[in-house]
Amino acid sequence: MPYVQVRITREGATAEQKAEVIAGVTELLVRVLDKEPATTFVVIEEVELEDWGVGGLPVAEYRRLRTT
Repeated sequence: MPYVQVRITREGATAEQKAEVIAGVTELLVRVLDKEPATTFVVIEEVELEDWGVGGLPVAEYRRLRTT
C-alpha cells in the first residue's frame, strides 16, 4: 500500500495537471514495483512560495539570483 506525497509550490497548478501527476506516479509504481493501483495513494500538497527554500534562500530570491 504505497503512499506518495508530492509537495509543490502554490503557483497555479491546475486540477488537470495534478490529475496527470497522480496518474503518472501511480503508473510508475505499477510499472517499476508492481504495485496495485487501487491501493496506491498519491497526495499533492501545495506550499506557499514564501514557505519554501532552496540553497539557504527563499525560492523567489533563489530564482531571482539564477536569472541575473
